[in-house]
Amino acid sequence: MTATNEQNEASSHVPPLIPTQNGTLELHDITIVDQTKLRKAISAAALGNAMEWFDFGVYGFVAYALGQVFFPSASPSVQMIAALGTFSVPFLVRPLGGVFFGILGDRFGRQKVLSTTIIIMALSTFCIGLIPSYNSIGIWAPLLLLLCKLAQGFSVGGEYTGAAIFVAEYSPDRQRGFLGSFLDFGSICGFVLGAGIVVLLENIMGSAHFLSWGWRIPFFLAAPLGLLGLYLRHAAEETPAFQKHLDMMEKEEQEEVSSRPRVSFMEIMRRFWRTLLVSVGLVLTTNITYYMLLTYMPSYLSHNLHYGEDRGVLIIIAIMIGMMFMQPIIGFVSDKIGRKPFVIGGSVALLVLAIPCFQLITSGKVGLIFLGLFILALILNCFTGVMASTLPALFPTRIRYSALASAFNIAIIVAGLTPTIAAALVDATDNLFIPAYYLMVVGGIGIVTGIYLKETANRPLRGVSPSASNKKEARELLAETYEHIEQSVDDIDAVIANLQEQIQQLEKRKQQYVDLHPKME
Repeated sequence: MTATNEQNEASSHVPPLIPTQNGTLELHDITIVDQTKLRKAISAAALGNAMEWFDFGVYGFVAYALGQVFFPSASPSVQMIAALGTFSVPFLVRPLGGVFFGILGDRFGRQKVLSTTIIIMALSTFCIGLIPSYNSIGIWAPLLLLLCKLAQGFSVGGEYTGAAIFVAEYSPDRQRGFLGSFLDFGSICGFVLGAGIVVLLENIMGSAHFLSWGWRIPFFLAAPLGLLGLYLRHAAEETPAFQKHLDMMEKEEQEEVSSRPRVSFMEIMRRFWRTLLVSVGLVLTTNITYYMLLTYMPSYLSHNLHYGEDRGVLIIIAIMIGMMFMQPIIGFVSDKIGRKPFVIGGSVALLVLAIPCFQLITSGKVGLIFLGLFILALILNCFTGVMASTLPALFPTRIRYSALASAFNIAIIVAGLTPTIAAALVDATDNLFIPAYYLMVVGGIGIVTGIYLKETANRPLRGVSPSASNKKEARELLAETYEHIEQSVDDIDAVIANLQEQIQQLEKRKQQYVDLHPKME
């Protein structure tokens, strides 16, 4: 092992430096999280995320209806691809929204940005229900639909990452996985609610009335949901981590110390490119699997497998309800054993089990179809259960929103195209196993990502003092931190001793060369 390698190995054991008032970490430097504020923060973030995925759930389950309403002259296959394409195009503007809201979030705070994004999301979803059909206004109908979806895409660009950061910065270090899992718990709740309302309305009204006007009702429900989410987010206070960051910046200004220059996007790319790649890999693995299972599968079951629409939808809803209960369990366990085992384990399972799962799904038997989809759902839980707690921990506070929103929304462009690409490939090749091959590639990406992912469980967020749920836990964290520091000092001392020994050996070799030269001393 070289000296450089030993230095790198030693530095990997050193805990991140924690800003303190007097240079020594003491009990008062550990943040005791207010449980009432924590509950408000979790509720506000989860409901906003549910609002986002309520639209995705509704849109995925009424895609066949929207195809007939907005693209009536096309064939059934083209209608489905066009409707899913309208779903996918807004992902192209999500990076713009991510950069825009990321900068605002790092400058003015997480809470203000999250209140703004939920307003835009609710209004644009509501407006979809107001758009006249193609038969009424012609080409303007699909154009207005696309405009609303673009507005959604722009707002969602700052939604998930902001909500994940909001929860992560509020959560105690030992509970970040469990509490972060409720963010995607909210996503699945929104999805189930959207899909359930579509199924209920269609069964009550009948297909003819649902196609005529009933499909609009789920989109109208976005308004009251958005108002409730706005109320909760407005009531929630700014995160302790960001508030400490602001206090530190204000103190520097009062002491007439020049504040740290703002980091540009190009600087983030240059300094954090490895972390950005890991973030992109995790987002790709999670969201491609998510969209494949929960957005594309309803259309795949009805359009490609000619399975009854109602039965296929009910299977997906039952699977999502199962996912909801698994979500906090995986988050809780990740606080005990870490996030990496779930990312790597889920990716290996996706690579190995994708084809067997689709063999079950294409069998035509209800029980086997459910089993194949349920296995994929459990694999998906491995990613969604840890993503919200993993991603925010990879970047320091002052650039966390900007960096994470950029990485997340670059990856989401590819992930968002999943339903459209899968539908087009299956239609072009007539191969029902295309989605399985797609997921196998994703599994490979996930394995590489998991290998390079740094473990973040039970550790403070970068550049932030540890946080605990009570004083007893704070004392335990302080003791653990001291132990880590002592171990790190011992590791560094060992490396220094090894280096000194190597220097002595080099000095002896140098003297041997000098002795061989008549004019050198």
